[in-house]
Amino acid sequence: MVERGAPGLELARSRTEPIIARLPSAVTAFVGRTLKGPVQRPVAVASFAEFQQMFGGLWQPSTLSYAVEQFFDHGGSRAVIVRVANGARPPTITLPAGSSALRLAGVNPGSREYLRASVDYDGIPEGDADRFNLIIQRVRSAGSELIEDQEIFRRVSLRPDSGRCLSDLLPQSRLTRAVEPLPAQRPNRSAGPGGSAIGYTFSNSDGDDGGPLTDYDIIGSAAASTGLFALSAADGFNFLCIPPLSRDHDVGLSALLVAGRYCRERHAMLIVDPPASWSTARTALEGMRSWPFRSDNAVMYYPRVQALDRLRGRLETFASCGAAAGLLARSDDLSALWRAASEEMTLRSGTQPAVAVSDADRLRLAQVGINTLSASRPGPAGAVARVDARTLAVGGSGFADWKYLSARRLGLWVAASIEHGTRWVLLEQNGPATWARARALVETFLEVLAEQGAFMGADAGDRYFVICDERVNRPDTIADGRVNLLFGVAASRPGEFDAWLVAHHPAASRVRPVSVNRLATSRQRVEWEIETTILKKMDYR
Repeated sequence: MVERGAPGLELARSRTEPIIARLPSAVTAFVGRTLKGPVQRPVAVASFAEFQQMFGGLWQPSTLSYAVEQFFDHGGSRAVIVRVANGARPPTITLPAGSSALRLAGVNPGSREYLRASVDYDGIPEGDADRFNLIIQRVRSAGSELIEDQEIFRRVSLRPDSGRCLSDLLPQSRLTRAVEPLPAQRPNRSAGPGGSAIGYTFSNSDGDDGGPLTDYDIIGSAAASTGLFALSAADGFNFLCIPPLSRDHDVGLSALLVAGRYCRERHAMLIVDPPASWSTARTALEGMRSWPFRSDNAVMYYPRVQALDRLRGRLETFASCGAAAGLLARSDDLSALWRAASEEMTLRSGTQPAVAVSDADRLRLAQVGINTLSASRPGPAGAVARVDARTLAVGGSGFADWKYLSARRLGLWVAASIEHGTRWVLLEQNGPATWARARALVETFLEVLAEQGAFMGADAGDRYFVICDERVNRPDTIADGRVNLLFGVAASRPGEFDAWLVAHHPAASRVRPVSVNRLATSRQRVEWEIETTILKKMDYR
């Protein structure tokens, strides 16, 4: 299920007929530890250089930094980073204020957060002993003059009744917060070297990077939008990577379960790293028999990878999620989404599988839901057998078609695109004319995809269906201000549909999968299914 807040309020009326845009299909979110940068806030980056500038680049305790490097190295182009920390502390700045001091604390924690501040009284009347101007800067390194960010607060005061109290203004700052209690008088003017007019006070060396992450740090809080739930503020993502908590500590089952459920809500796929203990194909096969995590919104690529650690100057073994996400993104760029998951996942030159996997083992692993990465091999010789990628639904309950990655990704992408592209209905009269326009729009979108080979079947009736009329929009639905649209696509077999119900409401838009008797459904049975299995189970609240 996908839910978006007040979508109708974000739209503007247009005289042109709306269209359903094809949303991105390979935006990858990463959640984990970084050297520096904002915490608990999603930040989009389009290259490793941008990641390095914002989050500090490679850092040995950060498995995420290596995963992001491998993502971009293998063809990824759009990433969303959420930095989480365990016990990290920000640096402080001490500004003398007569016999006391004004203390500021950085917003971002870590030992590599370098701040400086300056106080002046420029433009303050001589008789006003309360007001002052404050400049806060983030610089590249300790003592550096290379400014990365700056904020200026003019004519501020320390008095709560002043109208511009510093304690009220700094909560909106990207750089610092005031530390209570505030001094009784304003801070002293900052004098530069040799008594010059401009001077800066650099942050203290009390910033701390914290300790290794735990599953609780990764999970965070849905109510507070922390941990992986910080992604609620992101526009959208298609893959979620949670690299190992440390170089020798895998992500735990509790974090995987929460991440899998969250990916289901956001129409995304969780890329799960194989456990470090799976050192051979045989141990992977044996381990999968008792593997406790199954989900049609998760996928695994085996084995882990070996690549040069540029910080240590030697080959190291890394989790595979970053490289796998990059290869999937590259496949989407080279071929259609519904074909990309069947392409051979070949690592770039310089990166190799940490474990050799034979063609026979490759087939055995696929049968239990484990996909494999291949080594880059020069020339036409040495090609490996291609196997349709599976999700981690293999061996568990769920729809059979969703055990194949291409069908699952196609369904998620189509559902998200249609939900997003039909929000305009909330600006129109809720009635047959609007329903007919929405139905025609979705049919056009699906027909174009069908002509490009996305769905199975010789004619439209076997490839997809769209229903947006009184059958799914009952009087109580209209009274609630809701518009419902039901559609299905034949991702694997003609006439057997992956069906989804889109529900638009002024408070939120939702889309969720529904059952239309996948094993025996034909188009003629859809109306009966609506009456007996869909609307009766639909939670309008």
